[in-house]
Amino acid sequence: MFNIEGYIDYTKREYCRAIKCQVQNILDQESEGSEKYELIRSICKTSCIHSTHEFHAWLIQNGYLILRPKSN
Repeated sequence: MFNIEGYIDYTKREYCRAIKCQVQNILDQESEGSEKYELIRSICKTSCIHSTHEFHAWLIQNGYLILRPKSN
């Protein structure tokens, strides 16, 4: 990923922490990479309790832009 001057990139799990997701709160109590951490993380991967609509709305409300490069 590249940085655009004057902008910051979204950081991993920023949304989850900002909305105080219950699963994220439990995940934060575990050591990253541990067996228990990965088990809890699998909930996020396969059964997130929030929708992509909620996530995208949060991104927009917080001033994030979604960009992609031009096609050649």
